[in-house]
Amino acid sequence: MGTTADDRLGTDTKRAEQALVAARSSAPKDAGLTVARYVALFILTGSPGVSGAALDRSCLVAPQAMAAVLKTLEERGPVAGSAHPWHRKMLETHLTDTGRRAVRLADAQAVRIERRLAEEFTPQERDTPRRLPARCVTAVREDRNPRPARPAAPEGRSHGDRSG
Repeated sequence: MGTTADDRLGTDTKRAEQALVAARSSAPKDAGLTVARYVALFILTGSPGVSGAALDRSCLVAPQAMAAVLKTLEERGPVAGSAHPWHRKMLETHLTDTGRRAVRLADAQAVRIERRLAEEFTPQERDTPRRLPARCVTAVREDRNPRPARPAAPEGRSHGDRSG
């Protein structure tokens, strides 16, 4: 195998992710929301009238998952859907007063968690938790889609040698 679980960067990344997900999952519960519903309401706060398609992209979920989230939110009252004034087939989604109250309550808890996380780092260190996972994503994506190998240079010439 080569390495133990404790030697793998993915294990550390997964531990951090699980701790953050657990903390963030508890934040919307006081408002009677799931994480998916809270995120949808949060996005709608800044983008009123957004379509379901734009909302699923913003929330990083499949269209079918967002359709289920929106259906539940409409049934419970935090959002209302209406036809776009010009494009009748496109539905716009808006927060109701109930939705605004719920997202405010849930967001207060989410902000508390984010502040606690930020307090763990100096201002100079805070960029690191953003940069390093981004590099991990890039590395994993490149591994899934490896770059084609460069052809070997003709004998006596290197790739950097431009002389002919």
